[in-house]
Amino acid sequence: MRSIKLENLTKKINEGSIIPGVNLQIPAGKFFALLGPSGCGKTTLLRLIAGLEKADSGKILLGDTDISEWPIHKRPVNIVFQNYALFPHLDVFDNVAYSLKLKGLPKPLIEQKVHKILEAFHLESHIYKLTSQLSGGQQQRVALARAIVNEPDVLLLDEPLAALDFKLRERMLIELIELQDKLKTTFIYVTHDQFEALTVADQMAIMNHRGEIEQIGTPKEIYEFPISSFVAKFVGTTNILGGHLKNADGEPEIAIPGLPPIKISIPNRKEWMREGCDILISIRPEKIFISKKTVKNFSNHLKGTVQSIVYHGRSTQYNVLLQNQMRVQVFEQNEEHFPQEVIDYDNEVNLYWQKENMVILEK
Repeated sequence: MRSIKLENLTKKINEGSIIPGVNLQIPAGKFFALLGPSGCGKTTLLRLIAGLEKADSGKILLGDTDISEWPIHKRPVNIVFQNYALFPHLDVFDNVAYSLKLKGLPKPLIEQKVHKILEAFHLESHIYKLTSQLSGGQQQRVALARAIVNEPDVLLLDEPLAALDFKLRERMLIELIELQDKLKTTFIYVTHDQFEALTVADQMAIMNHRGEIEQIGTPKEIYEFPISSFVAKFVGTTNILGGHLKNADGEPEIAIPGLPPIKISIPNRKEWMREGCDILISIRPEKIFISKKTVKNFSNHLKGTVQSIVYHGRSTQYNVLLQNQMRVQVFEQNEEHFPQEVIDYDNEVNLYWQKENMVILEK
């Protein structure tokens, strides 16, 4: 197990920086997700680590070893692509055994290793089938088995589940988590799908459209405490409210035109948080309690009108128009078959939440 460290890594394409000096520490033996919008440079970063492309400047360290100039075949790193990149003319056994044969390992050892890994991936009954005869999920397992069989220090996964349907993708995510936990290999998983990243990652990094790292942390830290409006909106769904800071030295509030003052909590005061300054806050839809009744013991209370309702099965989404014509999303968990209170279109509703459930966005 070895960590990966990127130091001021830069890659330019067509005179523009797609990787503009990235610094990133990926801990050894962890499942690390790299999440960002399409075109932000995630796959390029993975290809630089794998050696498929060369950086213009900066370093790639594997443990304490600088591998920036190492050729592809010397790097103890394997990659699984979105399209699997299997050899269609070879059967499952030969696909998985390919890298072992290149290394010149003895035939008995190759057979032992391949049979062992195929059993782990539940592919032993497909061992002599061509990959074209397999389902998408089975092909994905073959690609993973081929990447794992020669025991790399780091496994790179470039949106490996993108071609699978939702149910199969869910199942494969669980299998990947269990595989990583058993192997303790460092996994770097690239995706633009927040659900995948939040599901698999021990730690994750969020890249913005400019290829910059916006935030690094555990999935819980990033979801609950985003530092920027980009992260708050990209990871999950949120409501962002903007206004002016009032009572900065007392019980702080945000003044928003057309709304009552909104009480906020400032656990870590920063220098820029001065009286009257512009401020943005994020409040997740599930942190808001919606009711037609009057309820006490909440820090904040706004009134609005239900504009639309979306039923998600486990939850219901309400889109509410506030007094000042701003729209707010609310998620309500569907806990009862026959709820005591039914909220419908055009109903006047009350929205309640605690000040501690709001997050101040720093950028």
